[in-house]
Amino acid sequence: MIGQRQVVEALLKPETYEEDPGGIDLVQTHISFVFLTRKFVYKVKKAVYFGFLDFTSLEKRRYFCEKELELNRRLCGDMYLEVVPINKSETIKMKGEGEPVEYAVKMKRMPQEKMMIRLLEQNKVSKNIIEEIAKILAEFHSQAEIDSSAKKYEIDPIVEINWEENFEQTVEFIGITISKETHEFIAQRVNAFIEQNMPVFRKRMAEGKVRNCHGDVHSGNIFIADRIYIFDAIEFSDRMSHSDVAGDVGFLAMDLDFMKKPDLSRVFVESYVRYSGDRELGGLLQFYKCYRAYVRGKVVSFRLNDPDINSKDKNAAKMEAEEYFKLSSEYASKLQTK
Repeated sequence: MIGQRQVVEALLKPETYEEDPGGIDLVQTHISFVFLTRKFVYKVKKAVYFGFLDFTSLEKRRYFCEKELELNRRLCGDMYLEVVPINKSETIKMKGEGEPVEYAVKMKRMPQEKMMIRLLEQNKVSKNIIEEIAKILAEFHSQAEIDSSAKKYEIDPIVEINWEENFEQTVEFIGITISKETHEFIAQRVNAFIEQNMPVFRKRMAEGKVRNCHGDVHSGNIFIADRIYIFDAIEFSDRMSHSDVAGDVGFLAMDLDFMKKPDLSRVFVESYVRYSGDRELGGLLQFYKCYRAYVRGKVVSFRLNDPDINSKDKNAAKMEAEEYFKLSSEYASKLQTK
């Protein structure tokens, strides 16, 4: 039985690849091993289970690799190339002989200096670019699938279930990345807002505002190169990808706030409303900002339990998660409740 660690070790060796990879850099998230080579990027899903995500079997990882390819071609088709089998006979090799022991999503490598998060750090993102991103998202949302046959995507249980899961999955991080007081404060404010605004959530679903969205729109998932690429859409959970379009808007708006760019956050929201005509979105913006900041705090906290991440990176993750939870609490304090 080949373990993922053996696969990772193999993918750090040039002979594992079909082409000469040049240098090989490994970047990790809480759910992926990402191998950066000269021309391509290979993304391997970690064999993890988080309740909302299940990559524990090889067959599931293959399925979600294929789904990732399909969903991400909606916004950046020429970046996502194929799903590549990683085989084992005498050696581990991509598209080699023997049975598949893992799968990877193969992507065209984009210039890392063109990633939006880096450009924001260098103050190289203009209001015109932000307006263009808003236009792209508004057009994408207008064409995104509405799965009217699936009752499990009804907005009222989705909103409640997602928040219940958030609070349950962050209990273990109380006193580490989030205080007990903050955990309880956000829960109280959010639950009151949901209860009082359920008619609004249901109205927006009836009006077609709940669609198969991107689900993970932040500056670490956007390249501003020859065109704008919004990549890494959620493939692992229909419950999380089928959401109010305000969730996507709230995510990038929150991210720009987190990057200390409130002016760009404001331009983004105003531009999206102008292109989409969705003026009701404003009443839900603080709620979805709060949600997205909390989710980021949660998933960054997950890194503290990852055996493949070193102590230095875990310390950085702890501080980052604390900042996200702090921001989520600030948004929670602004929620309009009776």
